[in-house]
Amino acid sequence: MKKKVLSVISLSAVLWINAQERDSLNQKKIEEVVITGQYTQQSINKSIYKVEVIDAMQIKNMAVTNAAEVLNQNLNILVEPNSGTGDSNANILGLNGQYTKVLIDNIPVVSDQGMGNLVDLSKINVNNIERIEIVKGSMGVEYGNNAVAGVINIITKKNYSKKFNAQISLQEETVNKDYDWFKKGEGRHLQTLNLGYRISDNWSVTADINHNDFQGYKGDLRGYKYLNKGDEKLRGNEWLPKDQLITNAAIRYAKGKTSLFYKINFLTEKINFYDNNLTDLPLGNGNRTYTANDVDYFTTRWIHQFNIQSTIGSRIHYNGDFSYQTQERKSQNYIYDVPNRQVLSKEDKSTFYDSKIFYSRGMFSNFLNSEKINFQLGYELDHTSGFAAASTFESNNNGININRTIFNYANFLSAEWKVNDKLSLRPGVRLALSDKFDSQYNYSVTAKYNTSEKSDLRAVFGSANRFPTYDELYTYVVDNNHDIRGNENLNPETGYSAGLFWDYNTVNSADWKFNLSLSGMYLDVKDRIENVIINNQPLRFTYLNVDNYKSMVFGAGINVGKKNFSINTGVSVMGISQSLSTGQVTSPTDYNYYAEANLGANYTLDKTKTLFALYYKYTGKRKQYTHRSSMNISTDPGQYVLGEMEAFNMMNFTVSQPFFNDHFEVSAGVKNIFDVSSIRNTVIAGDAHTAATGNQNLFYGRSYFVRLNYNF
Repeated sequence: MKKKVLSVISLSAVLWINAQERDSLNQKKIEEVVITGQYTQQSINKSIYKVEVIDAMQIKNMAVTNAAEVLNQNLNILVEPNSGTGDSNANILGLNGQYTKVLIDNIPVVSDQGMGNLVDLSKINVNNIERIEIVKGSMGVEYGNNAVAGVINIITKKNYSKKFNAQISLQEETVNKDYDWFKKGEGRHLQTLNLGYRISDNWSVTADINHNDFQGYKGDLRGYKYLNKGDEKLRGNEWLPKDQLITNAAIRYAKGKTSLFYKINFLTEKINFYDNNLTDLPLGNGNRTYTANDVDYFTTRWIHQFNIQSTIGSRIHYNGDFSYQTQERKSQNYIYDVPNRQVLSKEDKSTFYDSKIFYSRGMFSNFLNSEKINFQLGYELDHTSGFAAASTFESNNNGININRTIFNYANFLSAEWKVNDKLSLRPGVRLALSDKFDSQYNYSVTAKYNTSEKSDLRAVFGSANRFPTYDELYTYVVDNNHDIRGNENLNPETGYSAGLFWDYNTVNSADWKFNLSLSGMYLDVKDRIENVIINNQPLRFTYLNVDNYKSMVFGAGINVGKKNFSINTGVSVMGISQSLSTGQVTSPTDYNYYAEANLGANYTLDKTKTLFALYYKYTGKRKQYTHRSSMNISTDPGQYVLGEMEAFNMMNFTVSQPFFNDHFEVSAGVKNIFDVSSIRNTVIAGDAHTAATGNQNLFYGRSYFVRLNYNF
């Protein structure tokens, strides 16, 4: 019903907008610039860091709906979706979302585990994104804790050149073979409305609303209406239904050397869980029915962010960010009568995660009147109030809820020295203070050397820390079958990375653009936190800093393009070495290698302006040591064996046709052409005394879509 209401609202908005002033705006064509890791926004070619950019046109051609789908096309990034929770976290350089910092306009995003890490990328809509910047490697000096594997910085649209802009988009998509517009249960339905108004040369406002109605995917199950027969457990969905609404509003003022920007973001999300265990409920007089204990999960998120950029005195550049963010997750249990398809009783909503964060970051640069030397002095602070209900921990955490606050403060300093026309150097240091952990130091050294007019070489070294999670610090599960305890004395993990990047760019006489890139990276994470056995009789687990992780990756990429054609392809080989420990046995530390490759191609017909876009990615077979022990002998220390994750291929294809002077566009395509759903995975074995799981759900198979866009 909600999708129908929003569609009516969107179409009504079209009629109203169409009657308004026809001086519609197009977004200003912006030179390819970057801001991640920079003192001020500058050309990507001048950046001292290696920054990968995915721009708005690439995102549009992919026909994706959220940041998770965009990033999955990138080499050495695997976005791991969870079919049970609906969350999608980024795995960079072999490390999960705990080691990656996710930012929106340079500000970390609130999550259940704090700020910036383990962010659900499916909650970030793409319709307001100008570009996504990615820096791989440890970025602790610039972005603080948890930026071990890298930083993902999502830059939203802010600049407009004309008076008024409006865009409406409707997209209908199958989920594998499931689709139905009229009734609940099949397909994905998306509606988007973007508005922008330039009040004057100095003032502009924007607003957008995005609705994503994903009706879930049954797979081998039969849906929420199905009544199990005998001992079968076929009720429910393999991929849970999710209904998501995201709204943004922003106002911007810019005059001279000063700009002010305020943005508010609101997200609400509902996920439906349908239990496959049914209970026999007698009704009297020989009648009976069958009920299920179903759960609805709700997420509400608010993000307020304010940015000011100005000049202090005649020279010093100031860039200040301030943000207040909240995220609350609730659950609501209810008893559902399956044969009669009605709710018998419903409990009140119960909060199981709640985070409130105040964040500020300030940077001062351009102190000296020199073209040779510039340095930056900055601070960063965040105050986090977090609540985790007992239900979020394994075995209910003995009914103990956790309320904690953490305050972090850091100062950082770096200097950029242009030694000559070819060589630039940038060392940096950060001192981080916390009311929970000891002081942490991070360091970085970056160099850029122009080997010729067409090529340059970058060398980057950096460090970063990962702070322990709530589970690692505060878990307390002690009963007849378990003794698992958190450890408030854990130390932050420490990561170091080093990288070498070479780029060659040229344009020939026929206007063909050519880019070749070669890269090599090394990442080392020490004191990784692991759940280990500290006592055999009785069996007791706790969290300790015992593991180490190393990875190295070598990559190459080629981009070729002309006016109406572009193709880019890349390949990488990654090796991962882990020193794993249960406290009793340790794993081998040899490297296990796997390959990745990707391809993106776009071609536009001159006469009709028809666009053809193809995106492909290959992820090779991965091997990783995992612990196995006897399920029947509690004292068996077990051993580490080599598990495997099966290789898979992903390919998407889109055709887009504009009409009416590019005001109206129809796009159609197919996603996941090779119909990948689950892969064989013998690594995800869980904790001790468990057997390996055979398969891991990654996607829900091939899907088809049609999208309508109208620009005013």
